[in-house]
Formats: sequence, C-alpha cells, structure tokens
Amino acid sequence: MKLEELRTPVYVVDEEKLRHNLGILANVSARTGAKILLAQKAFSCYAFYPLISEYLCGSTASGLYEARLAHEEMGGEIHVYSPAYLDSEFPELAKICDVIVFNSTAQLKKFAPLSRGKSLGLRINPCFSTQKNAIYDPCAAGSRLGVTAEAFDEGVLPLLSGLHMHTLCEQGADALSATVAAAEEKFGKYFSKMRWLNLGGGHHITKEGYDIPLLERIVKRLQDKYGVQVYLEPGEAVALNAGYLYSRVLDVVENGMKIAILDASAECHMPDVLEMPYRPPLYGAGEAGEKPFTYRLSSRSCLAGDVIGDYSFEKPLQVGDMLRFDDMAIYTMVKNNTFNGMPLPSIAVKRGDVYEIIKEFGYSDFKSRL
Repeated sequence: MKLEELRTPVYVVDEEKLRHNLGILANVSARTGAKILLAQKAFSCYAFYPLISEYLCGSTASGLYEARLAHEEMGGEIHVYSPAYLDSEFPELAKICDVIVFNSTAQLKKFAPLSRGKSLGLRINPCFSTQKNAIYDPCAAGSRLGVTAEAFDEGVLPLLSGLHMHTLCEQGADALSATVAAAEEKFGKYFSKMRWLNLGGGHHITKEGYDIPLLERIVKRLQDKYGVQVYLEPGEAVALNAGYLYSRVLDVVENGMKIAILDASAECHMPDVLEMPYRPPLYGAGEAGEKPFTYRLSSRSCLAGDVIGDYSFEKPLQVGDMLRFDDMAIYTMVKNNTFNGMPLPSIAVKRGDVYEIIKEFGYSDFKSRL
C-alpha cells in the first residue's frame, strides 16, 4: 500500500536503512574479527531476524523469552545474561543458549553444574561511569549489575570461559576506550585466562560521526594482547534511525497555546520519551517558536503528562494531518503497553515507496494481558 493508506498509529521499519546499519556492523566484524550480536532488548521485531542473521553472528537475550525467540526465529549464537536466573527456567536456557553470563559468583556456582557444558561468563563492573543519566548507568554507586574487583572470587576462574561488561548507553568509542582502560586496570590480569571478552552494548556505531577506527583499534588490541574473541552486542545501533511512528491529528484545543491531540501516545507507544526523558525528532518540524505555528503534541490517553513535546510548523495543523516521528524502531515495540486500553500500533515494513503491514493488534491483545 501507499503511505497515506496506512492506518495510524503505525510503526514502520525502513528495510533499506536497517540494511545500511547492518552493513556497517558487518564491516566492523570483517575488519576486526569481532563477533557482533543483536541485543534483542532494543529491537525484537522478529520479522526482520532472517535479514539480521545475514549480517550478524547471533543475538543476546535478557531471559528465557528472548532466548526462545532467538532460537525459534533467528538462529546463530545465542547468549543470555540476567541479573538472576529462575530455577524453573534455567534448564531450558541451558538447552537453547550457547553462552550463559552470570551476574554474581553465587549464581555462577549454583547453576554451573546444570549448564550442560555451555560456555559460561561473569559480568564484571569496572566502577567507571561515563554518562550522566543514572537510570542507565550500571556503574553508579550501589549498582546491582556486575561483580566489582573487590568482590571477585578467583576460585570461580576454572568455571569461566569469558568476562562480560556493559557500561555504555548511546555513547561513542571514546567512552569505550576509557572504560576498557578502567576494566584492564581492575580485571586485566584475568583476561588472558579467558576465551572471550564481551564489551556489551550501548555503542552508537551506526550514528554519524562515530569513531569506528578507534573502536576497531580497541578490539584488535584486546584480541591480540589477551588472545580472546571479542564480542559486541549493540541493540540500538542495529536499528538506529531505521524506523518511524506515524500518527494523525485527532483534535486541536487551546489552553495558553495550541495543543494537538494525536492517536499516538508517548506513555503507551514511545515510553522512553517520558522515561529518559527526551524530545523525539519529528520530520519537517522545528523547535518551539522556530517556525510560524507552534503546537504542543499530546495524546488521547488520560495521563496529564502524556506529552510528546512542543514543535513548530510552517502551516497550521489540521485534523487528519499525518505526522512522522523518527528513530522509532528501537525501545518502542519492546516497551509499549496498553494503558488506558490504548490499542498497540500496527507494524509495517517500508521497501522503497511500498508499505506492507506485517503485524496488527486488537482488543484480544489488550484483554489477554489482564
């Protein structure tokens, strides 16, 4: 169908842009020998897993359901990490996962005998923060994520095949370089005893301006110095700027300014807008006051704070106008919800100028969750 025929709200994944990102990642892998995994926590739209598997060596999961999804729909290597595993789920994880990463030495000791000979890893915490947003900082004081150098039990070394660290969020190679230096200072004496080293995610590899040569130097140096296989597990970089959320204007009201009520919701359909918070890019719009007509964009939910942001336009908004929010593939479909009985957006793929609906949702999806 054509764009104007889409019923909104709808997520649209641009296949050409997804391929572009995957090509960048595949080239990094080819030049360095690093293995790159899809972090499903950011993008789990499995209709694209066959495409992704053409470029990446596998995926990483945060628990049983993501691991099963990767096993059923993608194949390749399957890695799993969780802050704590359930006794009831671990046998199946041990069956379908190739690599199991533990958050503590206690969990490692408990589940190692049940791990069916799989490659086992331990998450380390270098206690080195490179970001300001505490909610996304695994190295913040009191963090539960990873073992500190002080708490590291050398008695578990015979059980380990690798070490894992994940400290970044939407950051460049300079932050990775500083973090790796801190990790080497505290844990480097163990690296040469490992078969692999996982540098986690949060690498903005496909963002314009990212220092790919620096990333590649870091990877090559680690592999050469310690004799390890380096893994990267970006989620955001896989689908960065590769998706949109289309929405239509339902009404315009006034209360000190013009407020457009949309059929899309920040609370329900793009939760990071309120959680981070941030103002999502809107195609063709400017900052408030930049263009002649400024509107506050909000939702039809009953949450007073369900506000997407203030934007300006060249001409007044009309009921029925379609708006396109950009960079809406990542952390949207995986985090959306049906608060207020809000329907979930459909999911479509864009191939050239043709759009195809690949998933639709209805009342049963709302009811089945309750």
